[in-house]
Amino acid sequence: MQTVIQDYLDKVKVGRKQSHRNLAVFPLLSGYTTALDYMTLDEALAGGLIEVTEVSQGGAVPELKVANGSPRNVLILDGEELVGAKQNRIVNTTILIQAKSTTVIPVSCVEQGRWHYRSPSFSSEERLMSPALRAMKAEHVSRSARDTGRFRSDQGRIWEEISERADRLEAESPTMAMADIYAKERSSLSNYVKHFRAVEMQVGAVFLINGKVVGLDTFGKPETLAKVFRKLVESYALDAVDWSEPGSEERHSGAEVRTFLEAARTSSVETHSSVGLGTDCRMGSERLAGFALVHEEQVLHLSVFARGNGSSAERHGSRMQRFSRRRRTH
Repeated sequence: MQTVIQDYLDKVKVGRKQSHRNLAVFPLLSGYTTALDYMTLDEALAGGLIEVTEVSQGGAVPELKVANGSPRNVLILDGEELVGAKQNRIVNTTILIQAKSTTVIPVSCVEQGRWHYRSPSFSSEERLMSPALRAMKAEHVSRSARDTGRFRSDQGRIWEEISERADRLEAESPTMAMADIYAKERSSLSNYVKHFRAVEMQVGAVFLINGKVVGLDTFGKPETLAKVFRKLVESYALDAVDWSEPGSEERHSGAEVRTFLEAARTSSVETHSSVGLGTDCRMGSERLAGFALVHEEQVLHLSVFARGNGSSAERHGSRMQRFSRRRRTH
């Protein structure tokens, strides 16, 4: 699988930078196009083609049930949020749900203070968990996959990080929902998103905040990137808002992007059978951590996050008096 991932990344070219304030996006361009047919989660839910529910009437925090009644596969992305039922969840890794099948998927709770039904099934508000939390979760899931063969997160750490961010951004709520943080920052996020657009042949992007690479997300074909581009940018913009540092607007380096791509290309790869179709490839090195979903030797989604550059949840969550907190007290 390492060769498949390397071949995929060898075809990627870095496009012209787009930026707004402290967030920069370098498009990843490629002629690579998977022949695999699938819908996105949002498409499938909007069309009533799949149903996502608790695994039973009583529910289980780390699992949900996906019933795909359509004749097409459905691609569910790492970090996508499912809203409703007994509590909001996010998906722990990217999964390709087979047509005409029912699959139990691994998830994490992003609404600590609720455990009662609001609806019989889940819907989508087209949100992704922020990359800082996805990065932390990816490391948890990689350890779990290696040790137990299950794609589990450290639920306590996720609740802790959401709580700390809600406090920093003054977005606390009775249920401590991640959704309330997005709602609180809606105006700021919309202002970021309108400055970015997908371009021709774009399959992904490398994202920088405050001049440092945070991570990359890239897909098997431009159509997938186009469908998720807005919510992907919005997720990175949430970290940009949270990590805002005066004077960081012009610190954007194309050379750092190419170095990061090479680190991803040469990272080690551990393979595990995916929950759905294909192979879940856990990627890692001293510089980065991430994963790729590969099916029939075709990359469907590759996501990699920087380690130790001051942009990860591990570093930012423990830092003394972040700028966003100082902003409230001056």
